[in-house]
Amino acid sequence: MGWKLSAEAGASEPQWADRLWRGNQLAGSPVVSEDQLDLLSTLDLRQEMPPPRVSKNFLNLLLQVLSVLLSLVGDALVIVYREVCSIRFLLTAVSLLSLFLAALWWGLLYLVPPLENEPQEMLTLSEYHERVRSQGQQLQQLQAELDKLHKEVSSVRAANNERVAKIVFQRLNEDFVRKPDYALSSVGASIDLEKTSHDYEDANTAYFWNRFSFWNYARPPTVILEPDVFPGNCWAFEGDQGQVVIRLPGRVQLSDITLQHPPPSVAHTGGANSAPRDFAVYGLQIDDKTEVFLGKFTFDVEKSEIQTFHLQNDPPTAFPKVKIQILSNWGHPRFTCLYRVRAHGMRTSEGAGDSATGEPH
Repeated sequence: MGWKLSAEAGASEPQWADRLWRGNQLAGSPVVSEDQLDLLSTLDLRQEMPPPRVSKNFLNLLLQVLSVLLSLVGDALVIVYREVCSIRFLLTAVSLLSLFLAALWWGLLYLVPPLENEPQEMLTLSEYHERVRSQGQQLQQLQAELDKLHKEVSSVRAANNERVAKIVFQRLNEDFVRKPDYALSSVGASIDLEKTSHDYEDANTAYFWNRFSFWNYARPPTVILEPDVFPGNCWAFEGDQGQVVIRLPGRVQLSDITLQHPPPSVAHTGGANSAPRDFAVYGLQIDDKTEVFLGKFTFDVEKSEIQTFHLQNDPPTAFPKVKIQILSNWGHPRFTCLYRVRAHGMRTSEGAGDSATGEPH
């Protein structure tokens, strides 16, 4: 609208001046001179010239151009960054690959044994068979040596077993007490049956034919004077109290008494409750009336099967007989078994006094 007013004023400039002059005349204002009119015309011209304005379309266009340029620059920067990253990745990969190849080469050079000692040529079939044959011969020689060594070890083991068996049988046959035994039938000892308890007779097994000696399975008291000790080969008397009087082969200064009973592990009844427990030893003089107490002892079945007890014969006195009085057993209600009794000491000369010193037998 401003442009239109300016155009209308420029087109009717004389009319405008005329109207202004007329207005002034009507209003009673003073007369305007020509200089004032020139100044007014100049002002009118300045007012008629419009101020410079920028179009909105131009600004929008400029902003679009700048945004496109910025997007292009951003895309270019992104592309450059990606290229730089790809180059860095490529350099890193190349570096790692070079390190791996260097390590592999070092391993091949230093870890793998050199191939200098290996044959430069491939073996022929005949050479290969020859090598296999020689190695087979070496294996056969080694097997033969092993068999020989096994035989030697077996022979040594067998010899050791025989030696051990001989030692065991020797120990079983020899007297472990290592003292002279004067209660041995082979040297003249015997049983005084008149002063010895009666044999045990089982009513359940006492058949008519057991009355005959050759059918009687009960062992007599003389069995305690024999060295053969095995389960069942014993003298049994009724109850848990009894006695046996042994007639010695001469006058003996008694020093020890040994009792032997098989261990519970070899007993057929599964125990040793028929073994004697508490017993007393007496020395008998020639008149069979004078008894000298030599000690009271206990046979412990939990200990060794052969137990030796030292007698209280001080000063040493020689006796022709010795009495073993059993006071109790290990719990058997019907009978007590006595396997072997040994009398140790020193035999005196014939006709010497009771306190005479004799020579060991």
